[in-house]
Amino acid sequence: MSEETTNIDLLVPPGHHDNTRLDVYITTFVQNATRVKVQAGIKAGHVLVNNKLEKSSYKVQPGDKIEIVLPKPPPPEARPEEMKLDIVHEDDHIIVVNKPPGMVVHPAFGNWSGTLVNGLLHHTGNLSDPDGDDIRPGIVHRLDKLTSGLLVVAKNDKAHNFLSQQFVSRKISRTYQAIIWGIPEEPEGTYTGNIGRSTRDRKLMAVVGDDRGKTATTHYKIVEYFDHLCMVEVKLETGRTHQIRVHFSHFNHPIFGDTVYGGDSVRYGPNSGSRKKMFEHLIAKLNRQCLHAKTLGFIHPETLEHVEFECELPGDFSNVLSKFRQLCKP
Repeated sequence: MSEETTNIDLLVPPGHHDNTRLDVYITTFVQNATRVKVQAGIKAGHVLVNNKLEKSSYKVQPGDKIEIVLPKPPPPEARPEEMKLDIVHEDDHIIVVNKPPGMVVHPAFGNWSGTLVNGLLHHTGNLSDPDGDDIRPGIVHRLDKLTSGLLVVAKNDKAHNFLSQQFVSRKISRTYQAIIWGIPEEPEGTYTGNIGRSTRDRKLMAVVGDDRGKTATTHYKIVEYFDHLCMVEVKLETGRTHQIRVHFSHFNHPIFGDTVYGGDSVRYGPNSGSRKKMFEHLIAKLNRQCLHAKTLGFIHPETLEHVEFECELPGDFSNVLSKFRQLCKP
């Protein structure tokens, strides 16, 4: 009998020397885990330490490899919800939608309603899903909850498979706009570095060694300069989780407003007086990272012609940009 599972691998770092219990260690690093649930999973044999079963009281040691295999609970069925969607293009095969900041793409833990999928189900009546999973019907790719911009959605199996192959073969063209802290040394450049789960916080992504994660390549071009900040145009060769945010943060230019990867405080220039208060006010009002998926190009699954779509910056991003143009010119 095959059962859908969640697989999590943890490696205790070499510097770990505080004799943490196994159940406490897992609870710290696994999202939404409680100690009671972790203890039950250990007792049920869902956790291996160095390929062996251990008790919850086992004290983890540097170099321990912890493998967790948990059955996934069946997700609730995604239900249609009436909502206003910004449809950029629609035909019998695809929908291109401009996702607003704050909207989750598909239902998941903590966000079972109010997602783009819920809205699309109401808009279309139903969308195809080649895997038979009602949770992500027609979704080919994602944007982070707080990132705005363009997404393409398939309306049938043929379109879904065709578009998915383009993402796998890196034939999809995507351009993002972002405001970043600091000015990179070169006006145009490329950031590379494998991206995987952070060893310090499993909820976050990070640039990791060549033996871990997945390869990632991010191209940038500065398009406008401000005082200790700039706006960049970003193009992706790969589509890793949080790729743009992680790469720019790793190279000390986090995206303005990014509360997760270090962009929510003054990183360059004076950090006092009216300047500090201005940035604090802008970041609090923005309440997200200044990152927008501006253009999206691909081969249409039916006509086999290249199509490209573009959308304007949303109001919150535009307001920050206007303020910088007024007050932060170099």
